[in-house]
Amino acid sequence: MKKSEENIRNCYSTWGETYYNDYYSDNSAYPPVHLDLILKKLTGHKGGNLLDIGCGPASMLRHFKDLEFQLFGFDLTPEMVAECKKVMSGLDPSNFWVGSVLNKSDFFRSPNSPEKYDASTCIGVLPHIPEKFDSMVIRNIKDSLNPGGLAIIEARNELFALFTMNRYSGDFFENKLLPKSHIKAELGDEKFTEICSKINKQFRMDLPKIRKGKANEPGYDEILSRTHNPFELKEHFVKAGFREVKTLFYHFHATPPMLKETLGEKYNKISMALEKNPEDWRGYFMASAFLTIGIAA
Repeated sequence: MKKSEENIRNCYSTWGETYYNDYYSDNSAYPPVHLDLILKKLTGHKGGNLLDIGCGPASMLRHFKDLEFQLFGFDLTPEMVAECKKVMSGLDPSNFWVGSVLNKSDFFRSPNSPEKYDASTCIGVLPHIPEKFDSMVIRNIKDSLNPGGLAIIEARNELFALFTMNRYSGDFFENKLLPKSHIKAELGDEKFTEICSKINKQFRMDLPKIRKGKANEPGYDEILSRTHNPFELKEHFVKAGFREVKTLFYHFHATPPMLKETLGEKYNKISMALEKNPEDWRGYFMASAFLTIGIAA
């Protein structure tokens, strides 16, 4: 895990000053529709203390300033935290610190930290967590909240691979859908490889392109960047002690991404129309990301 966290820090170390503009501004490839979903949930929740886990350069926190919360945040990457403090100038800089979601004590590093928080957000973190630590992370988040506290966690949608018809689909068939161990036990490794090869011929395995780093650091697709099954993540929430658990989908795709040019400039407009209902069942397949939301019991 130490090596994994080192790679994550290296990946994001040069993104501090540009990350927000790349993914949240009007210049981004797709509007940050999840921001509105999160703001709506937080606005309808009681105020108090809010912790943004994996705060980055205050991508979310800068939009929370008008909410009735005292704001806190931490991130694994020091350069991201430095930018966060700049953006959140006017607030106590000790409210934002370097920490890991795997360490319970890192949730309370500020001298101003409360005993428990009333709400927490965790955006862009879960993809970088090894699968064996998922339940630990969700338990840490739950344990950091007061009873009745709201948790909002973002994940990339694993089931989207059933819609993309590219290398994500090939990987999903090979590693998630096919009964790999049974096929290998009955027919051997070579036969399983042959089956996967034939399946992959149905997909564009050259897409999407591997995302490389900006300088000498590893890129997003060169570090651990997992997807999650929304059904399984909901189960993790329930087991950790959350109630009223919901899944909200976002970043819908009107067609598989490789067909974007076929729709031309209307692609985003048609896709955005689907964002009106984040609970649309098609989100399980057509949305590349989702939020899992729960109330701490």
